[in-house]
Amino acid sequence: MNLLTVLTWFSSLAFIYFGINCFYSKFIIDEFNRYKLPNYRRLTGFLQLFGAAGLLIGLYFYPILLLLASIGLFLLMFAGFIVRLKIKDNFIKSSPSFTFAVLNLFIAIKAFYKYF
Repeated sequence: MNLLTVLTWFSSLAFIYFGINCFYSKFIIDEFNRYKLPNYRRLTGFLQLFGAAGLLIGLYFYPILLLLASIGLFLLMFAGFIVRLKIKDNFIKSSPSFTFAVLNLFIAIKAFYKYF
C-alpha cells in the first residue's frame, strides 16, 4: 500500500465521520451557530460526504475524481480555517481544518503527478 492510498483512506474515513456528525452532533450544531453560519451546516456535511466518496471512487476507478475531490476538500477546509481565524479562534482550535486542508492539497498534488 503506497502513501497516496493510505492518506486517501485516512482523509475519506475522517470526512465520512465529520460529514455524518454535521447532521447529528450537538457539538457541531453549536459550533456552526458560534460561527454564525447555521444555514451552512448541512451543506458542509453533504460536501464532506461527497468529497469522501469522491476520494475513494477516484482512487480506484477515476483518477480525475480523486483530484477534484481532494481539491474540493482542500478548499472546504481552507475556508473553514479562514472562518475560524475570522471569529478569533486560536491556532490550536483552528489547526484541524488547516491540517485537513494541507492533507487534501498533498493528496491532490500526489494524484496529479501520479496520474496526469
